[in-house]
Amino acid sequence: MEELDFTRPDSGPANAAPAAAPPPAPRTAQSPYYKPDVAQAIFRAAGRAERFAAGTAIFEEDEKAAGGFFSRKSAARMYFLAAGEVGLTLGGKPLDTLKAGEVFGEMAVISGQPRTAAARAKTDCAAYSIGVDELQAALAQAPEFALMLMSVMFDRLRFLAARLAMRRGARASGPGREAAGYPPELVDRVEATLARSAVVRHLPGATLMREGQGGSCLYLVKEGTVAISIAGNVVERVQAGASFGEMAVVDQSPRTATATAETECVLLAIDRASLVEAVRRVPDFGLAMLRDAAERLRHMNAQLS
Repeated sequence: MEELDFTRPDSGPANAAPAAAPPPAPRTAQSPYYKPDVAQAIFRAAGRAERFAAGTAIFEEDEKAAGGFFSRKSAARMYFLAAGEVGLTLGGKPLDTLKAGEVFGEMAVISGQPRTAAARAKTDCAAYSIGVDELQAALAQAPEFALMLMSVMFDRLRFLAARLAMRRGARASGPGREAAGYPPELVDRVEATLARSAVVRHLPGATLMREGQGGSCLYLVKEGTVAISIAGNVVERVQAGASFGEMAVVDQSPRTATATAETECVLLAIDRASLVEAVRRVPDFGLAMLRDAAERLRHMNAQLS
């Protein structure tokens, strides 16, 4: 596979059109760091061509994969939509409409968990699909592809967060999920890649980032607990060894959530250039971030269902 540049944005969003109605909240434009032509080249080289007639179910909600991310027995596949439109539904209700140039179905492949939504061809569709083995091969040759996949998943997280925020008066169904932590040895390897280590400390109650603001760093929590909230609802708690703030760094979008220190915190700040280098030198970190993003999507879907 030829070397590809994932670090420069295109001149404009790859797909700025809002989803067809419903849903009640417009879908944000895709990250300028997501490049459909690059994604198609990778899917085409690594996977197989697929065609779906209008009305065909591509996958169903709660459909199970046979194994996890590193299992060769998993039947789950993720898709690049080359032509046509695909409708996503959650609990039988319309969730989103995907158009040519978009990636979908990645969560089940990355996490090995059941599908969180159903996908059906709204028109005749052409696509390329890859499974676990093909994804691993693609990431081994182009680790930066992990960042592009993260931008796709973060785009979807922003869309779900907007829908959740529009539920006026609605409260989260629980105290928020516990963010997945990275193994200590992985955190040490990532920190060792950083040309400059920015360690910051915050007292309890400090606001670390706010919804809607810009951001230049993601944070690895070295000590303490951070609460992540959307529209005042705590949706996640981040403990030592876990990270937050990735979305604004991967695709330089506004912050989707507010982060507050619940205890005294020690954080490692990582800017985008450092993140690209960390994923290049420690591909396992990119895979771990993808799995965490998949779990965040799963949790957000549960809040909406």
